Amino acid sequence: MSEVKTIKVIIVDDHAMVRSGLDAFMLAFDDLELIGEASSGEEAIDICAQLQPDVVLMDLMMPGIGGVAAIGAIREKHPNIQVIALTSFAEQEHVQGALKSGAIGYLMKNVSADDLVNAIRDAVSGKPSLSPEAARALVQSTTEPAPPGQDLTETERGVLKLMVEGLNNPDIAERLMVSTSTVKFHVSNILSKLRATGRTEAVALAVKHKLVT
Repeated sequence: MSEVKTIKVIIVDDHAMVRSGLDAFMLAFDDLELIGEASSGEEAIDICAQLQPDVVLMDLMMPGIGGVAAIGAIREKHPNIQVIALTSFAEQEHVQGALKSGAIGYLMKNVSADDLVNAIRDAVSGKPSLSPEAARALVQSTTEPAPPGQDLTETERGVLKLMVEGLNNPDIAERLMVSTSTVKFHVSNILSKLRATGRTEAVALAVKHKLVT
């Protein structure tokens, strides 16, 4: 009978109660071995270099270096170490950030014991795991329209910046040393691309979406 390979796991969470709960959970499975704990992203990076775990369970919201940055640092230095984000947050920015940094899984802290142990085992095999909440966040991010203004040219951004400063078309033309008709053409394109009904709305959108500096 072949010996079961033990999966070496590290827990990273700034709450001691969470770490102790996960520690107790893993004692119930013969193929899981907790080899270390960390309470911050900095500690996680150091302990991964020392202990070389198979899988890291990583909280995202921690003081200092957050989980997303720690995931990126660990994956860059140790591509053989798989990281599962284990968090209470399922917002798009967190899900996308963790996955882009190299996490192979994204699970909520209310995950069932069976789902968590299966995710750890799957991670070793290179198989990703997503909680339903994380999957919904990803689907939502692909179906939402892109923020306005992403298709503005550099010239149009320059004109928009002057619009935000309160300049009218003749003033913009003088500042850019072009004709007023050229400015009107650019302003028309800007309003169209921003789907704005007028200059005031275009300026408001520019400020809201930080389209100009």
